[in-house]
Amino acid sequence: MKDKSALYFLYNAVDESGFEKIANVASSKEAWDILEVAYRGNDRVRQVRLQALRGEFEGLKMEDKEQVTEYITRVEKVANQLGKNGEPMPASRVVEKILRSLTDDFESIVCAIEESKDLSVLSVEELVGSLEAHEQRKRKKHEPHDQALKAQLDLDETWNTQSRGPGGRGRGGRGRGGQGRGRQGRGGCDRDDVEESTDPTRQ
Repeated sequence: MKDKSALYFLYNAVDESGFEKIANVASSKEAWDILEVAYRGNDRVRQVRLQALRGEFEGLKMEDKEQVTEYITRVEKVANQLGKNGEPMPASRVVEKILRSLTDDFESIVCAIEESKDLSVLSVEELVGSLEAHEQRKRKKHEPHDQALKAQLDLDETWNTQSRGPGGRGRGGRGRGGQGRGRQGRGGCDRDDVEESTDPTRQ
């Protein structure tokens, strides 16, 4: 999927003659090899590469099951490639890119960081610390609920097994009252997240 995205950006970065050369390739590496031969000694290759990398950088988004450190590594990799091709990426731009492309689970900590930090001087390393602390805290909050859910499923399975026991004795239906789970409204900063983003001892 990622290689197909790279090919897509390449197709949009080259002119018609360049597109004809790489229209039938199977991978982005094969496309680059062809373009480098075709435009050897020409700045056109570098310009095409930069344009493709810009598109890839802007299109990056964190995936639902992806850990925050894995996503940040992907962002930094593309940023480094831009720098190697003559377009250095300021840390502030990398930080802003990360903050605006995280999943909704990070909405409260992003709000807290934007309110409590100067993004123009915030380092990627400091940002990683705040985001990792938030991710770990969220994971710990979910663990008790996951364990309770598993216990309930095990109990239900036990009752079902007993009701199908010898003699065909069935058990009456058991009603279970629904339990509402509150969720913090969108748009506000979580107090813990604000403290987390400003207190280095909590990271």
